[in-house]
Amino acid sequence: MSKVEQTLAKLRKLKLNGMAEVYDQQASQPSVHKLSFDDRLAMLVDREASSRDTKKISRLIKSAGFIESASLEDLDESKGRALDSAQIASLATCDWLARHLNVIVLGPSGVGKTWLATALATQGCRMGYSASYYRLSELGEAIHSAMVDGTIPALKNKLYRVDLLYLDDFGLSTISPQVAAVLLDVINLRQNTGSLMIASQFPVSEWHGFFPEPTVADALLDRVVHKAYRLQIKGESMRKVRGKKQLESAK
Repeated sequence: MSKVEQTLAKLRKLKLNGMAEVYDQQASQPSVHKLSFDDRLAMLVDREASSRDTKKISRLIKSAGFIESASLEDLDESKGRALDSAQIASLATCDWLARHLNVIVLGPSGVGKTWLATALATQGCRMGYSASYYRLSELGEAIHSAMVDGTIPALKNKLYRVDLLYLDDFGLSTISPQVAAVLLDVINLRQNTGSLMIASQFPVSEWHGFFPEPTVADALLDRVVHKAYRLQIKGESMRKVRGKKQLESAK
């Protein structure tokens, strides 16, 4: 086994696969040998760092559990949707995540709330932030199950530790007193450590009525709404638009 092969084997054993890939390329390109040791080493380190960043982003996006893929680069900002380009650009920097602020995405059914919220959350993952996606109904079921099997502390810890807790379909399901209490505990703990994203087809003015106890509703919403950016999407249902395009293309 040659020295190059030995070095490649050691790099791969150390799981430095990005460095191994570039080192293998360098070995077969005589022109690269003219570069200084520092330049060649920099190329190896840059590839390894890039490879690890890519893997980390993929891992963060996968573990978030998003129900669809979405990227801000593909955002439809046509006038009919009433989106503020400057606000979107500002949120794309993810400064709101660094400052532990929240984002509320509102709009009628089918207009693209979940897609836009997911695109913003995905951008956060690209910036190295962890995220967890839940439909509110599914989170409610998870909370009730955790109460039954005694794992509620572990669930609370999971909800607390993630950088971005993303709740979709807010207001479409009943919030029981038990679920409301857990949400209040988690959001109270997360105030200075993480961000919350909520997507809902109901205006914020109606949210208070979703909770069984007014005092809990006051406490919870006070911690969420007053430190949140709001995005209001208007326009025709995107499902309807896509359906029209599919019918037209089939003719």
